Amino acid sequence: MKAVQFRIARPTNKLTEVVKFYQRGLGLEMLGKFEGHSGYDGVMLGMPDKTYHLEFTQHMDKAPLPEPTKENLIVFYYDSSEEYRRANERMQRIGITPVEPENPYWIGKSQTYEDPDGWRIVLFNGVYEP
Repeated sequence: MKAVQFRIARPTNKLTEVVKFYQRGLGLEMLGKFEGHSGYDGVMLGMPDKTYHLEFTQHMDKAPLPEPTKENLIVFYYDSSEEYRRANERMQRIGITPVEPENPYWIGKSQTYEDPDGWRIVLFNGVYEP
């Protein structure tokens, strides 16, 4: 594989609240946005190096959307316990509280949060070691 970037895109009917969650709560940078493009508004949020980012789109008709499961996760790994602690504090400062993970694997080494649409993110205290 020779791709140099990837984007995960999903629709929402709560664009403003979702952007607040990922930008203010999680600390992702706004990389771009658009309004009124064929009936869609959208925002791209990502890591500082811009190689990985999330796109959230909202159609003006706010059509019904798929429901997330408790196992739909985006996991963010922290190589510093201090950065992990700060990330959790940032989420909680904007009124987002952790939820119980569906899978007990995450207990004791991470915190799980739900965004305004019910999709889950995990803040993991450590790095993935294959």
